[in-house]
Amino acid sequence: MALKLYNTRTRSVEPFTPLDGNRVRIYVCGLTPSAEAHLGHARSFLFFDVLRRYLKHKGFDLFYVQNVTDIDDRSINRARETGEDWYQIVSGYYASFKRSMARLGVRDPDAEPYATKYIPQIIGMIEQLVAGGYAYAAKDGVYYRVSKFPRYGALSNRNIEDLESGARIEVDEFKEDPLDFALWKFAKPGEPKWPSPWGDGRPGWHIECSAMSHELLDPQGRGFDIHGGGADLIFPHHENEVAQSEPLMGHPPMANLWMHGGLLLFDNQKMSKSLGNFEPLYELLDRHDAQAIRLLFLQTGYRKVMNFTEESITAAGVALDRLKKTYRALGSGKGDGVMQRIEAALDDDMNTSVALAELLSYRGDSREEFAYALDILGLTPSDAWLEEPKRALPADILDRLQSAGLATNGAGAETAIEHIIAARTQARKEKNWSESDRLRDALLSCGVALKDSKDGTTWSVAE
Repeated sequence: MALKLYNTRTRSVEPFTPLDGNRVRIYVCGLTPSAEAHLGHARSFLFFDVLRRYLKHKGFDLFYVQNVTDIDDRSINRARETGEDWYQIVSGYYASFKRSMARLGVRDPDAEPYATKYIPQIIGMIEQLVAGGYAYAAKDGVYYRVSKFPRYGALSNRNIEDLESGARIEVDEFKEDPLDFALWKFAKPGEPKWPSPWGDGRPGWHIECSAMSHELLDPQGRGFDIHGGGADLIFPHHENEVAQSEPLMGHPPMANLWMHGGLLLFDNQKMSKSLGNFEPLYELLDRHDAQAIRLLFLQTGYRKVMNFTEESITAAGVALDRLKKTYRALGSGKGDGVMQRIEAALDDDMNTSVALAELLSYRGDSREEFAYALDILGLTPSDAWLEEPKRALPADILDRLQSAGLATNGAGAETAIEHIIAARTQARKEKNWSESDRLRDALLSCGVALKDSKDGTTWSVAE
């Protein structure tokens, strides 16, 4: 079955066909590093990581761009509040984000453009918009004239009359119409700035992505394949990108297909510092297995609103343990055709939930097949997957070991158990079977079961 994807632009699931042969060009709105990244960011980038993996699996020649909005009002305001340099703030938060992405197994983009490195391209695009009557200079900056673009609101399926009735002009804005948005903001004292034909300042948020996607993916103005991001970006960010990009193109639309990931809730609430449910992504990764977080997101369709709870991540951890147990038990036997079933699921608008269910119910005996299927979803097995997990020790086992004279007050339970196993292994080498059995039975009476194999002896909490 051919790959089908939901297109926000057409509001339908449709066959995916690249615009240029086998080449696929993707632009995804990246992080604005004015604060620590959170799990909502992770959900979006994890999905596009799976999409990239699958497109490459299907043999497409992929070029993936994910930008960095390294200049915006929030980073400037934070610099003013803390006395730090704005770029130090941006660099620190972005480095933290990159470390978290690596822990989650998210692959680096093919290009990672920083907005401040594309100031000439941004200015050039604004100049074209001004020349065409789509933009105008005002007292506080340069604005886009929304009334000039008749298709405004089409991407987000919003009526322009309704938008106008709900819009308002801020006190310090000098635009013609409430819906007009900033392309260039004149610098206030102490703010970072760049020279422009209209005055020193910095770019607006929306024009940055238009300029960078045009430069890196579509210099001919014929459109590129996929533009992505979270559902919260559809309006106004992506709507504004369309409005300022398409008047300058020879062959609109700006992007043939728009993909948007669903929002993430925390205990049925939006994440907010005021609600006390904001947690930096790196802290969450310190508390939970990164692969369990990835698996949790795979369980829900990428376009759906998802609710994160501690119970849900615990359940995802249990499912991950099931996959690891299956992986350990497999050999070099026959597969069960799981790849065909996973492809059928992912071809159906990236249905990762069904794909994951196929892995959880794997009936073959090929570790190679199973590992390949896992990797497409980003659940890449490591050598640690082959290690038998040690069950958590109940708190009373150490007391029982000490009471039986098998541990001293200075030793922890695991250390004591390993010492006893070492003594038993030596007894077995000496063919002292009675001593070997005594040590085994002593541990069992304390709640610790041993298992002998050709690779050695392992232990677990007795059932």
